[in-house]
Amino acid sequence: MSPQEFQRLIAGVTAQLADRALDGDLAAWLNGTYPAGGETFRDLAAACRAGVAEGWLCNREGGGIRYGRIFKALPETHGFSVDVVEMKNIAGPHHVHPNGEIDLIMPLTDAATFDGHPAGWCVYGPGSAHRPTVANGDALVLYLLPQGAIEFTPA
Repeated sequence: MSPQEFQRLIAGVTAQLADRALDGDLAAWLNGTYPAGGETFRDLAAACRAGVAEGWLCNREGGGIRYGRIFKALPETHGFSVDVVEMKNIAGPHHVHPNGEIDLIMPLTDAATFDGHPAGWCVYGPGSAHRPTVANGDALVLYLLPQGAIEFTPA
């Protein structure tokens, strides 16, 4: 797996997301179309694990969280930036999603959850905010941010 192959894999998903509202309906659609355990989920999870092992994903660390933005918002990713984080039993920094956020939760520990969600997709609408939290173990989380927009806040 290379960053270019990873970008092509992600683009197959982001092509389906362009111009869609970031809401509960999109979360349901993603979980139905690309379910945890399905081929696309398995391919994305394997690509993320490979990228972390090879050092081109999650290549920064701070506050007990490994993280990194692999792609800024690009035409090739249909206007979404792509970040991947690895978290283990920790809450990350509070932030706001001006345009929303789409998360793919890939537990590395079977029981791990992200903001209470198990393996699969979670969608936050525009203007939402949270302190991202992984509980019950270790997980990789892939973040898709429309136009790469995120605002870290004091909390």
